[in-house]
Amino acid sequence: MFFFAPLFTAPVFYLAAIYVLAAVVPAVFLMRYVYRQDRIEREPVWLLGSLVWKGVLAALASIVLELLGESILNALVDPENPRYVVLLAFLVVGAVEEGTKFFFLYRRTWRDPNFNFRFDAIVYAVFVSLGFAAFENVKYVFNYGLSVALPRAILAVPGHMGFAVFMGIFYGRAKRCADRGSSFGCRVNLLLGYLAAVFLHGVYDTCCMSGTSQSTLIFVLFVLVMYLAVYLLIRHEAKTDAPV
Repeated sequence: MFFFAPLFTAPVFYLAAIYVLAAVVPAVFLMRYVYRQDRIEREPVWLLGSLVWKGVLAALASIVLELLGESILNALVDPENPRYVVLLAFLVVGAVEEGTKFFFLYRRTWRDPNFNFRFDAIVYAVFVSLGFAAFENVKYVFNYGLSVALPRAILAVPGHMGFAVFMGIFYGRAKRCADRGSSFGCRVNLLLGYLAAVFLHGVYDTCCMSGTSQSTLIFVLFVLVMYLAVYLLIRHEAKTDAPV
C-alpha cells in the first residue's frame, strides 16, 4: 500500500493532472454553456455523462478507421497531388469522425424517452462531440505539451461543438418527422445533419492541412463566421424550442 504512495505525490502526477485539466476544461465549459441554454426541460446528468463516454468511444473508433481510410487513400492518390489534402480532410477525417459521432449519438438517444424536445438533439450532439474533443485534446496535449492547449481550446474544441450544433439541428428535425410519421423527412434530415457536419469539418481541416497564407486567411474567416452562426443558432433554437 505504502509502495504506491510516492507515485501520487510525485511531481509527475501533478504535471499529468495539469495536462488533463488544460485539455478537458474547455470542453466542460462549452458543455455547461449548451446545457444552460436548454431552458424548458434539462436533460438528466447520467444521460449526458453517457453521451460524453460515447464521444470517447467515437474517438477511439475514429483512430482505427482513419488509419484504414488513409491507407486506402494513399494507395489511390499520390500524397503530392494537390487534391490529396482535400480528399483526406473530407473523405477520411471529416467523414469518419462525424460518422462515428453520429453512430453513437443515434444509438444512444434516438429511442430514449428523454428525447422529447427539439433542442435536446443539439445538447446530445454537442455532448458526444465534446466528449470526442476532450479525449482528442488529452492526446494532443500529452503528445505535444501545454503549448497546444490554448490554440486547441479556442479552435479545435469549439470547432467540434460547431459541427455538432449543425448536426443536432437536423437531428432534432429528423426526430420530429419520425414522430409525425414522415419517414422520408426523417431520413433526409438525418442525412443532411451528417453531411453538414462533414462539410464543415472538411473545410476546417483542409484549411489547417494546406498551410498556405491563403488557406490561413480562409480558415480565420471560416472560424469567425461559423462561431457567430453557431452562437446565433443556439440562441434561436433554444428560444423557439418545441416538443418533437
